[in-house]
Amino acid sequence: GLAKSVCKATTEEMIGPKKKHLDYLVHCTNEPNVSIPHLANLLIERSQNANWVVVYKALITVHHLLAYGNERFMQYLASSNSTFNLSNFLDKGGVQGYDMSPFIRRYAKYLNEKALSYRTVAFDFCKIKRGKEEGSLRTMNADKLLKTLPVLQAQLDALLEFDCTANDLTNGVINMCFMLLFRDLIRLFACYNDGIINLLEKYFDMNKKQCKDALDLYKKFLVRMDRVGEFLKVAENVGIDKGDIPDLTKAPSSLLDALEQHLATLEGKRGSAANTPTQSANNQKNVKSGVSALSSTSSSFGTAAASTRFDSHTNGIDETIKAQALAEEEAAMNQYKSKVSSPTAGSAAVTNPFLSSPPSSQANAPIVDLFGSPTAEVKTIEQTQAINSKASDDLLQLGNPFADMFGAPAPAPATQPALVGGTNNMWMSNGFNGTANAAGGPTTNTFVSDSNFSTVFGNTETSSSAQQQQQPQQQQQTQPAGQASTG
Repeated sequence: GLAKSVCKATTEEMIGPKKKHLDYLVHCTNEPNVSIPHLANLLIERSQNANWVVVYKALITVHHLLAYGNERFMQYLASSNSTFNLSNFLDKGGVQGYDMSPFIRRYAKYLNEKALSYRTVAFDFCKIKRGKEEGSLRTMNADKLLKTLPVLQAQLDALLEFDCTANDLTNGVINMCFMLLFRDLIRLFACYNDGIINLLEKYFDMNKKQCKDALDLYKKFLVRMDRVGEFLKVAENVGIDKGDIPDLTKAPSSLLDALEQHLATLEGKRGSAANTPTQSANNQKNVKSGVSALSSTSSSFGTAAASTRFDSHTNGIDETIKAQALAEEEAAMNQYKSKVSSPTAGSAAVTNPFLSSPPSSQANAPIVDLFGSPTAEVKTIEQTQAINSKASDDLLQLGNPFADMFGAPAPAPATQPALVGGTNNMWMSNGFNGTANAAGGPTTNTFVSDSNFSTVFGNTETSSSAQQQQQPQQQQQTQPAGQASTG
């Protein structure tokens, strides 16, 4: 829920709040069924933590919602008395806590001043229109302008009091805080510059009291312009591209003299030559040159304020720099992979004796059984093909290799492979079947024929049968002789 997201955005991890948590909370501010007071109170409660990281990230989350969330969130903070009471905050848990505590106190003061400004003028200076044509402060009447500019100055002063250097930006938390302040500074000073231009254009038409207030505002503007320039130098030293930092064009010093002389004329001081036509013309000329210089500053800051380049910062890291670093890392990894081949690829697989499986080039080759019987070699190819064709029956075909080796029946003579075409093997033909092979014909019978056997050894069957017939005849002849002798 809401409390869970607030806790995730304000963890003790020393990085800025994650973008996904901030985006969800911004989305919640636009939902009508989400209680804005409940969300604000959760963040204020987190800002009372003793850990500086939790407090700092709670303030950053509030600032992010003020910048990108629904205006209801700003309205609640401005209308309620729920301010950040961190003027005495100090984290004594470590050296870094001591170092960051002053910046937390100044940051909380700025957010309080930001809410107070909204309560006073009923709009956010960072979100109003800017520019010559439709700018709110550029088209404002003199009375309202003289009341609005001091409020804007107070908020700008609170921001400039953050007063950090590039050496102070040592972690992602304060880096993200600095980027949000940098974003607000550009918008605030753009409005401030528009208001001063409007003030100068109306200066010679004001009464004495208004001119006095306007001159005092202009003198303060010159001081703040110098302090803004120092803040922009810190931004440049941090690593923000110089092209993204607006230019400050100061008005000529003669403009201040012209304003003072005009006020002296209105006050009726003696010895003033401002009431002469020549001096009045010179004063008008100085004001125009000053307005022209400030207009260029207004244009530069307006362009920077309209840019969304700094709206995608998370954890104090520029997303473009982050994407570039990731791309370079990926390219280096791909180059490394191309140089170092895989141990199972190419020639390494053939020569690597430690591979768990045989290389694909030798997968179908018959396995030589050095300890098996000759009959096992005949079955090798058929068994391998059978196993490969029925991979799902591997478990069923597992048997005792010793039983297969020694208990296999002798194959029939016809299943033995024929001799390689036309060779004269005297051992298989007993030396008497070489006539047909000599002619180049294939061997059709590996044993000696009956006719060849009989020609060599004679007809043993007929002689043996004749001997068997002669033996009974001899027995018959000997029997009568024996009977005659006995008689």
